[in-house]
Amino acid sequence: MANLKEIRNRISSVSSTMQITSAMKMVSAAKLKKAQDAITAMRPYSDKLTELLQSLSATLDADSGSKFAEQRDVKKVLIVAITSNRGLCGAFNSNIVKEVTRLTNETYANQEVSYIAVGKKANDAFKKSNKIIANHSTVFEDLTFDNVAEIAQTLMDKFVEGQFDKIEIVYNRFKNAATQIVTTEQFLPIVPVVSEADANTNLDYVFEPSKVEIVEELIPKSLKTQLYKGIRDSFASEHGARMTAMHKATDNATELRDQLKLTYNKARQAAITNEILEIVGGAEALNN
Repeated sequence: MANLKEIRNRISSVSSTMQITSAMKMVSAAKLKKAQDAITAMRPYSDKLTELLQSLSATLDADSGSKFAEQRDVKKVLIVAITSNRGLCGAFNSNIVKEVTRLTNETYANQEVSYIAVGKKANDAFKKSNKIIANHSTVFEDLTFDNVAEIAQTLMDKFVEGQFDKIEIVYNRFKNAATQIVTTEQFLPIVPVVSEADANTNLDYVFEPSKVEIVEELIPKSLKTQLYKGIRDSFASEHGARMTAMHKATDNATELRDQLKLTYNKARQAAITNEILEIVGGAEALNN
């Protein structure tokens, strides 16, 4: 059994750790509320815009089709891995790394795969592969639509120039503070979606302004919004995961501290008992 001084030092260390994890939990809880409100307000707009985009793409013919909907033989794939800049958030980052690795080794095993990292953890995980073509970790320092739009514009330019035949986004979708869903979304090319109702009905769409103008304006905006939503989702998920992880860490530290205090009290009681026995034994020896 460790001596009393060692146990006291461990109790002090665990108590200090518990204060840190508790403080981090409170900070993440405060940031989560703001991030959750932002993604909750944005998600209906983004989903509806994506729905309109897909419906529009389904009506385009070859002449008026968008350059962003061009379907090619997939030879070069770009994966945008969205993680956080900091750790201490449970399996939040490792889940993204595992999913990107799975896509690389299984889904796109026969294609040339490159990465764009949004978050330092993704950059650290894949930089040794020499396949990272860009690192946009600084976007979290000022997470605005304009800053994310620049990244989205870069992705669109690379697709149009033919550098990549397919671009996918991998991120954690926010469900609640305790649940984050690893999500893979195809960014480019745009996949037209035709519902069963539309397939059975010959719809004649009236476009105002012209179809070409709508394509040129709506699709880039929708793609930028899609990426912004993904990063916002990941940002809210990060704080939810960190709050949950720090809550569990605080509970574990509390349990460990209580166990150490019990051990300390037992050791102190044993030491007192031994001292009493020594005193009694010494007194008996003197009397004899």
